[in-house]
Amino acid sequence: MQRKTFKTSETVDFIVVGSGASGGIMARELARAGNSVVVMEQGPRLDAHEFEHDELKYRNLSGITNNPATNPQTFRNTEDQKAEKVSGRNPLTYARVVGGSSSHFNANFWRLHEIDFIERSRLGAIEGADLVDWPITYAELEPYYTKVEWEVGVSGLAGASPFDPWRSKPYPMPPLPVKSSGVLFERGAKKLGLHPFPAPMAINSVMYKDRPACIQCGLCGGFACEVKAKSSSVWTVIPEAEATKRCEVRPESYVFRIGMNKAGRATGVHYYDRDRKEQFQNARAVVVCANGAETPRLLLNSATGSAAQGLANSSGAVGRYLMFNKGGGAMARFDQPLNEYKGANVTRIMHDFYDSDPKRGFYGGGGFDARSGGPLTWGQTVPKGTSNWGPEFKEYLESYTYWMNCSGHGTSLAVESNRVDIDPDLKDAWGIPAIRVTRKDHPDDTKHAKWQVERAVEIMDAAGAKQIVPGEVGEATGGVHLLGTCRMGNDPATSVIDKYHRTHDVKNLFLCDGSSMVTSGRGQPTQTIEALAFRAADHIARFAKRGEI
Repeated sequence: MQRKTFKTSETVDFIVVGSGASGGIMARELARAGNSVVVMEQGPRLDAHEFEHDELKYRNLSGITNNPATNPQTFRNTEDQKAEKVSGRNPLTYARVVGGSSSHFNANFWRLHEIDFIERSRLGAIEGADLVDWPITYAELEPYYTKVEWEVGVSGLAGASPFDPWRSKPYPMPPLPVKSSGVLFERGAKKLGLHPFPAPMAINSVMYKDRPACIQCGLCGGFACEVKAKSSSVWTVIPEAEATKRCEVRPESYVFRIGMNKAGRATGVHYYDRDRKEQFQNARAVVVCANGAETPRLLLNSATGSAAQGLANSSGAVGRYLMFNKGGGAMARFDQPLNEYKGANVTRIMHDFYDSDPKRGFYGGGGFDARSGGPLTWGQTVPKGTSNWGPEFKEYLESYTYWMNCSGHGTSLAVESNRVDIDPDLKDAWGIPAIRVTRKDHPDDTKHAKWQVERAVEIMDAAGAKQIVPGEVGEATGGVHLLGTCRMGNDPATSVIDKYHRTHDVKNLFLCDGSSMVTSGRGQPTQTIEALAFRAADHIARFAKRGEI
């Protein structure tokens, strides 16, 4: 297919910064609405055969993720500490490739429930946190959850969980085949009177929209899908955006500042091309979908004389309320080999403990799933009491196929001091000021994660595990679910964007990614991010058509 290109001197209708879960959808919807669109992506564009199942390269050496050697970050727990570089991977990790983190995500696909949008009204204030209601409801987002499932492609079984929120349509594909971990998880949970069900996954279980079904290779989380069965934006909405002949995807284009004029309007973006030459692309409006780390960084690095604290930051909320999804689980060994190196990572989940329950004595809810990891990652997770050298270690490594994980995924409270801002000293390989992360878990996040460990141990014991290793719950020093740093709200004094994703301060600047989320949800945010993108694109396209941008 001949791909559309625009000159930098041309003024396009929209620039979309980022090509991941939200950016790809935004590009498709705006282009289909008749707008000219340029998508700017930091990383390269790879074809399916160019992705690798090299666990060392992808998990440990930043194969397609942000590399600390060229895109460094610093970390501290509190603002009175000096932030330091962290050895190994960056604290905030995300893919740097066309398709963004939708390329390498695990593909767990949960909707938020109705409670997630109104927790402050239901639970009241929580000391040390800033829990607030969303400015939209589940009912407003439900049509877009459904649109994600049918347009992008999700496998699952509607009505299988008694705790699921209401839905207007079933899933377009049946669930993926259950694997050993799913069978055992189901056995243990049912013995305890719980309600496990087939996992909704953004992975094809059958041929769907000319993409094949999962080939059961076993390497999903952290890896792109080499057969295009995973519903990543690079295989789904991005080609559809390009098919309009009104959208250009521009890889290896690193946006480092948003251009502004004296009237307070965005005029385009400054970026470095693949040769590290500075360029400027003109646009009538800018939509930033760069993720919960890079979006606030871009706004803060785009400070002007009239916006000295960063663009769209009159509230001071840009970069604040950084949330991950904290959880706890357990590893379990069984008498027979499970062969967990095959199949999609997750085939069964459970939402019995989804809601926060005041009887527990702390805030927090979430879900559990049964899963496995790659052999290299698993081999680096040696249980306490097991030697990491010699015959005992050899026996442990050789027992890989007998193990599984019962993983809990939970909430993180929004805390104002948990934030992404700009390090005063460190710069990246392009000379752009780097991310500084300040974060400390709220005590309730830690209590809930420890509670989840106890539940995971109970489930694995009921499943007949030979050995159970409870997970350790420590202070989070990083994450991959990067949420809340440009929160949505009705009040410009306390939020960055309105409920249509327009920044309160700049009429033609929009933000839509994990940074928009008001609460963290219960562990799997990608479907919500994509539903928000479909909804936002609907409204933004209408604004453009009416000349309101």
